[in-house]
Amino acid sequence: MSYLDASAGQAGTPDAQRLRDEDAAAWGYVPNFTGTFSLRPAVYRAWRQLNGSIRDGMDARRYELVTTAAAAALHSSYCTLAHGRILARDHMPAAEVAALVAEPDTADLPSVDRAIVAFAARVAGGADRIDETDIEKLRAHGLADDEIFDVVLAAAARCFFSTCLEATGTPPDAAFAALPAQLREALTVGRPIEGA
Repeated sequence: MSYLDASAGQAGTPDAQRLRDEDAAAWGYVPNFTGTFSLRPAVYRAWRQLNGSIRDGMDARRYELVTTAAAAALHSSYCTLAHGRILARDHMPAAEVAALVAEPDTADLPSVDRAIVAFAARVAGGADRIDETDIEKLRAHGLADDEIFDVVLAAAARCFFSTCLEATGTPPDAAFAALPAQLREALTVGRPIEGA
């Protein structure tokens, strides 16, 4: 599963078991990330609350674009697979999602989406290099400052989650192997799917 012993620490508490049960009900199985985060159930609950607040304040498609772009910039297969799958299922053709991850500068996206994707990748991969020019580019595409901050929040939150998964060696769930091959291969930007 991960490099950590998912039965250690607080993983054996009733609170951790509730988290596993909740995620099993939502996903149809216990995701690998749930096992990892069951070591600290309070952190996982706080993450779900924070991430839900960010997600609920944004357009669903934009949230998934930002999250996928940030996860890809972090080379997190787990999060890129999870959110790229949602993009392909709910918001755009699978081939466009694959192109978004493989060639974001040339992906067939509206210019505002291309700008948002590029900005999200910069937040994830080098926030210290962002300057006012980057913000002005988003304003020029019609984004208000609160919308720009939403992009920052979603990308920065993804940095936390993806980094925790990568640093603990938590592999993407075996269930992602069921994705169409072209999409699965494009979204596997780092650690391979469990059992692959």
